[in-house]
Amino acid sequence: MKHLLFLLLLSSTVLAQSDNQYNLIPFPARFSGQEGHFTATANTRIVVSPATDATVKAVAQTFAGQAKTTNGLALAVVPASPALAKGANIFFTLNKKLNLGDEGYKLTITPARVLAEAATAKGLFYAAQTMRQLLPVSAAVPATMPACAITDKPRFGYRGLMLDVGRHFMPVTFVKKFIDLMAMYKQNTFHWHLTEDQGWRIEIKKYPKLTQIGSKRAESIVGQYYQNYPQQFDGKPVTGFYTQEEIKDVVRYAQSRFVTIIPEIEMPGHAQAALAAYPELGCDPAKGYQVFTKWGVSDDVYCPSEKTFTFLQDVLTEVIALFPGKYIHIGGDECPKTAWKQSAFCQELMKKNNLKDEHELQSYFIRRMEKFLNSKGRSIIGWDEILEGGLAPNATVMSWRGTEGGIAAAKQKHTVVMTPGGTCYLDSYQGNPATEPLAIGGYLPLDKVYAYEPMPTELSAAEQKYILGVQGNIWTEYMPTPESVEYMAFPRAIALAEVAWMQPGVHNFEDFAQRLKNHLPRLTGVNYAKRLFDISASTQANDQGQIQVLLKKLDTDSQIFYTLNGKEPNAQSTEYIGPITLTKTTTLRAITQTGGMPTGGRLTQTFTLHKGKNKPYTYALAPDRNSDPKPAKLTDGVRGDTPRSRREWVNFYGSDMDMTIDLGDVTSVTKVSLNFLKIILEKGFPPSSVEIALSKDGKEYKDAIARPVNYDLTGPWDILPVVADFKTARARYVRIRAKNAGVCPAGHPNAGEKTWLSTDEIVVE
Repeated sequence: MKHLLFLLLLSSTVLAQSDNQYNLIPFPARFSGQEGHFTATANTRIVVSPATDATVKAVAQTFAGQAKTTNGLALAVVPASPALAKGANIFFTLNKKLNLGDEGYKLTITPARVLAEAATAKGLFYAAQTMRQLLPVSAAVPATMPACAITDKPRFGYRGLMLDVGRHFMPVTFVKKFIDLMAMYKQNTFHWHLTEDQGWRIEIKKYPKLTQIGSKRAESIVGQYYQNYPQQFDGKPVTGFYTQEEIKDVVRYAQSRFVTIIPEIEMPGHAQAALAAYPELGCDPAKGYQVFTKWGVSDDVYCPSEKTFTFLQDVLTEVIALFPGKYIHIGGDECPKTAWKQSAFCQELMKKNNLKDEHELQSYFIRRMEKFLNSKGRSIIGWDEILEGGLAPNATVMSWRGTEGGIAAAKQKHTVVMTPGGTCYLDSYQGNPATEPLAIGGYLPLDKVYAYEPMPTELSAAEQKYILGVQGNIWTEYMPTPESVEYMAFPRAIALAEVAWMQPGVHNFEDFAQRLKNHLPRLTGVNYAKRLFDISASTQANDQGQIQVLLKKLDTDSQIFYTLNGKEPNAQSTEYIGPITLTKTTTLRAITQTGGMPTGGRLTQTFTLHKGKNKPYTYALAPDRNSDPKPAKLTDGVRGDTPRSRREWVNFYGSDMDMTIDLGDVTSVTKVSLNFLKIILEKGFPPSSVEIALSKDGKEYKDAIARPVNYDLTGPWDILPVVADFKTARARYVRIRAKNAGVCPAGHPNAGEKTWLSTDEIVVE
């Protein structure tokens, strides 16, 4: 309750003063705004105790360098003296009596001085990050900090971000920039995903072919993984790796910002780049492994031979020498068992060790590697698949396939990092997929990230102690450049940083969005996404049965202006106050503005009004579970406009579509139309035929029109229309039957497997 009072005080203070007062992210545990400002000048000193260790002095010097870059201040770091004690200076003081843990701090800013106190240098570093956010964003204005009193500490000890450099290599300069951004928001763990099927990115001196061969991919897929059938490739090589000297440099850099690096060396799956370099490590060395040019999961994995274990122990020995942290991440996820099932060696090994299946063989693999790492004083951390076949004794689990793995591990008294894909995978779309940069799929807007609660309620208080914290993951299949990584990561990673730091129970997205909007100018040189200013739309029927459009924005401070006549909106257009009533099919265009200035928010969406709009319908053959739970998608007036997104589409897997719309009364029907997806590689086939029939009583159907659906099996994904024209028909019921294509044909990667069909809005005119 005390924290909530501080939060309310913050909100009132922000309203009463300028926009750049207290836009702190993450917001402190305890906060009190005060009157006045502290102004740093050329005479201001950063004062540290003469007895202070070198680490504290380094923290002060890092802060001085950041203030110089941002605010143009040349703040000298000097030892404490009686003459400086009462001056208008910034004091960094170790206070071992503070009961705020290793990362907590107190910050007191008055017009006369600034005092940062912490029990450790790490706590002082986080106090300095808070001061950075209180200083202006540029040197064009005086370097003032608003007066306040802050007592702060994090909720979770593990606050991380993962960067995949296996799919696309990222230069050292960007990795350091990424670490800087993490540190600004008090994230303390950088999970560096260094090896993949598509590329090996770390120099191992004992095995030079890992970088000579394994770091070089011949080409990559064109477009999204399922976009073309057959897949197309760009012919552009992708290369890059980090030398051990570069690794050491990055580790030192991270240490100076109190960021621990966890290196990930994938095993036993995601290993094809290593197998390309050393084929004898696979189950079929004669196969001729190549660095994987596709995304997804390769069936080629490490063979659990003594040769493989010797190789991995040698690799990890060099990795351990480079990374001083407690954890080594060994992956353990998405390991297909195909090669092991076909391997006589693996089957014999399973019999010899009384392993009942390949899952236990994977556990055997992981346990051996854990034993080795434990002997070197390190602990393993792995994705939640390491639970399969029995968890290694001292392993920490990263729960990515939902929360279930984390819950199971915590109940077994294993430490856990929560990173479920639905809320922590920052490679999903964050805006309209039709207009956003190409991504892997899914939809994870900023407010959903912020709403994530990492602590599972299914755990008892004793079990909750095993939840170390939370991590966001950035997989780079569709992020070939640092700029694309920045766009996908920020500001969603900032929201997750506040989730990890801020105490539970007081998160308010509107307050966060207000602070973030005023804070975004601090991201100078960062290609962050402006999705905070997005507009979204939904529909409803009013009491008269008319269709209304409701507009929503994340930035509650801005205004929405819209048009319905096809023209671009501006500040002179109609301002959105409440639901917009539509009487015909309409394209709505909207923008957001704050104080007369555009924020970048924009929406263009067509709402299809027709006789079936919002009418109820029933299925004779149910669609996939969760595909259309209400059901409502097929008559909501919103058409699926891209194969990139499945939110508007209803799927029928391995079955025909058979559904009927009730128009309520007998009325004239002149046309019925609908669309189907074509995504051949993903087993998404249009129907072989469609029958659209009309009935007045729901029993006897006449005026049936059958339509074959013609399309090329090869080529890019597509949206295929089906239209049935009726001249003078009258009906109350409209029935649509679409024949499933059956199974994937010979030559398809999934030949013989069931196909699915997918449709969207059924338009009745």
